[in-house]
Amino acid sequence: MYDTASLDPRFPLKKIALSLLQFDPSGALDPDFGLTASQWNEGLETLQSLRHDLLAAGGLLAESGFYGLPIEQLEAYESQREQSELGRVFALANGMHDRLDAVVVLGVGGSSLGGRAMMEACCHPYHNELSRGARGSKPRMYFAGDHLDNDVSSALLHRLALGSCEYNQVASRWGLCVVSKSGERLETAVAVRQFLAALEQTMPGRPGDSLAEFVFPVTGPSGKLYDLVQQLGCQPILAVPPRVESRFSVLSPVGLLPAAFLGLDCMQLLVGAMAMNKHFETAAVEDNVVLQFVAANHLLARHRRGDVRVMSVWSHALTSIGQWYEQLLSESAAGCSAGVLPLTMTNPRDLHSRRPNRPGGGPNPVFNNLIVDRFRTDPLAVGSHGGNQNQDGLDDLADKSIPQLGAAAIRGANDAWHAAGHPTTDLILPTIDTHVLGQLFQLLMIATVVEMHWQGQNPFGPSGSAPYITNTHKHLGRT
Repeated sequence: MYDTASLDPRFPLKKIALSLLQFDPSGALDPDFGLTASQWNEGLETLQSLRHDLLAAGGLLAESGFYGLPIEQLEAYESQREQSELGRVFALANGMHDRLDAVVVLGVGGSSLGGRAMMEACCHPYHNELSRGARGSKPRMYFAGDHLDNDVSSALLHRLALGSCEYNQVASRWGLCVVSKSGERLETAVAVRQFLAALEQTMPGRPGDSLAEFVFPVTGPSGKLYDLVQQLGCQPILAVPPRVESRFSVLSPVGLLPAAFLGLDCMQLLVGAMAMNKHFETAAVEDNVVLQFVAANHLLARHRRGDVRVMSVWSHALTSIGQWYEQLLSESAAGCSAGVLPLTMTNPRDLHSRRPNRPGGGPNPVFNNLIVDRFRTDPLAVGSHGGNQNQDGLDDLADKSIPQLGAAAIRGANDAWHAAGHPTTDLILPTIDTHVLGQLFQLLMIATVVEMHWQGQNPFGPSGSAPYITNTHKHLGRT
């Protein structure tokens, strides 16, 4: 348990105890299909030394942009308030809640996956279908600029043109949150041009509004997007921190601005990340969730050919977290000649289509279960029809709840995977809220840096997408 006030004496934040997420590697510690005791213990000893190196002056974490970003932003907000970058995020989002009913986030990869993950994890699952009142006057939110799908783009433009069926002055008003460090990615640049034109067409019917007021950029200090929003006259232009790569930027304005538009507690996102930093730095290796997560996955890849790393998600709300982690790990490992392949399963749905068979001794998948211990809503019972209506054969389960069925499904899946020779781990979230989400984002980012350093790989190197980008432009007749 962590008291947020004890994380740093300069922060008189909420003085309440908050739970840290937990990690259980026991499903990977079996010599028949996982790791031996000696492999595990030797790996933890190595990680003890690696942690010291990474945190030392000049070390990868000490010098990285993302690691210290949570406390840097909170300190700046504490001392500068509205003049800080976090204060500008809050002022922009809060100032627009009464002026629009929808926000479209344009970005690709790390520029948008974090914001989408926060929305799906923390908002009502059908947020965009709720009335404005039920949403607390927070906008509907859509994500685009990460694809070249003609039908999807056309459908979203059509949806925005329809506005809301509610009769109020903001029902048809929407804005663009454009997120790109450079503005170079074709998918996003095309979407910016198309959606900006559609937004401009709505302006004549909005007296007193200007186009620039409804474009919310998060970008670097130079580049095509910066030049465009400067010309439009957008204020403020929020910054992608200069030493933070896109895939590590979720707890910067890149992810915080969409979160603030949705009314999520951005302070607790950052406090949760601070809690994970504190835990990583101080917890003994045998209790350290970051080091144990790295140890299990890296050692299984080394000793058991665990090159397929599956984020096995047991709550639909966390599916986009898995996809965000796919991006983070894949891009960070782009320079490895034999890197891991990260995948996401949403269970129990995907259990029926992705059976853990391993014909011919191929790569051995590692299943990292992402489990929620306590759901936000009251448990739903299976229930009874009454009388003699038991055609579905569920009367013996009538008193069971959905969380109880889910717990049985997790144990059943682990049993099946172990029987097929596949190791598992459990990453357990106490609940789903912004504090826990901040912990999870920071855990996975730190773990990625630690693992890449263990492999002798620079986690902050190029993403590996350059050949795709170059070839696409070649086929379009561009140099």
